[in-house]
Amino acid sequence: MSATPPVCDYEGSDYRARFWEGQGRDYEDQVERIALRRLLPPTGRTLIEIGAGFGRLADEYRGYDTVVLFDYSRSLLREAQAHLGSDPRFRYVAGNWYNMPFVAGLFSAMVQIRTLHHAADAPALFAQLARIARPEGTYVLEFASKRNLKAIARYATRRQDWSPFAEEPVEFVALNFDFHPRWIRDRLQEAGFQPGRMLTVSHFRLGLLKRIVPTSWLVALDAGAQRTGNWWQLSPSVFVQNRHPSWGEAASPGAFFACPTCQTPLGDVVDDGRLICPNPACDHTWRVADGLYDFKEPV
Repeated sequence: MSATPPVCDYEGSDYRARFWEGQGRDYEDQVERIALRRLLPPTGRTLIEIGAGFGRLADEYRGYDTVVLFDYSRSLLREAQAHLGSDPRFRYVAGNWYNMPFVAGLFSAMVQIRTLHHAADAPALFAQLARIARPEGTYVLEFASKRNLKAIARYATRRQDWSPFAEEPVEFVALNFDFHPRWIRDRLQEAGFQPGRMLTVSHFRLGLLKRIVPTSWLVALDAGAQRTGNWWQLSPSVFVQNRHPSWGEAASPGAFFACPTCQTPLGDVVDDGRLICPNPACDHTWRVADGLYDFKEPV
């Protein structure tokens, strides 16, 4: 397998407890769900969430026949599996998003929220997603915007060195990036996507404000402010709805997984929990254990 950019690994982390449960982020969770419902078609055949983690948003996908929760962390996917139970609609897949283990043209909908900021090579990721996107489908992307009011104020008062107006991404901590909205739209278009409606989200992501103003009020205010996203983007979080590339063909019926090394379609799981690449030049084998498809590295 060719060299790939570094990946942020949450394996074994307490991300759910440390960042979400009881951590005062009900406001963020609710406004992100509002934005997602506004941009994602309510029903469809196949959906993938890229960087699904412990499955925080999985209940938003009730209208889809097959839902893939994809993440680099096996342990977070196991948490999702324990939470969601035996619902046959869900497939839990561990892998590297620079080498997606799916056939071309598979997903009618793709969702990516709170994970692009870990992409060291966003254009390479977009190219992979364009490959597995079913033509004319929908890709809902959220990204951390560098051109937000807080960053602008800090730059104006010389409390940060990087400019929120410069288009190139900024890596403020290792493998944590903020992006300029125009840069994101340009890279999406280069990959073949058609960026459309934008929503600005989390306008009131301030600790003091969240402590003194009822969450329901902040959520209602944010829901209204989201609609200004096509005019300006000054919030720390931005959602963009993209049409999938029109070129290519939809995946053949029954085709699903592909070898992440060589992209050869894979057959059924063999008895001992393996998926074997039929390409003799590759011949990699991938593990399937207790409902988790593991494509992080070959067996």
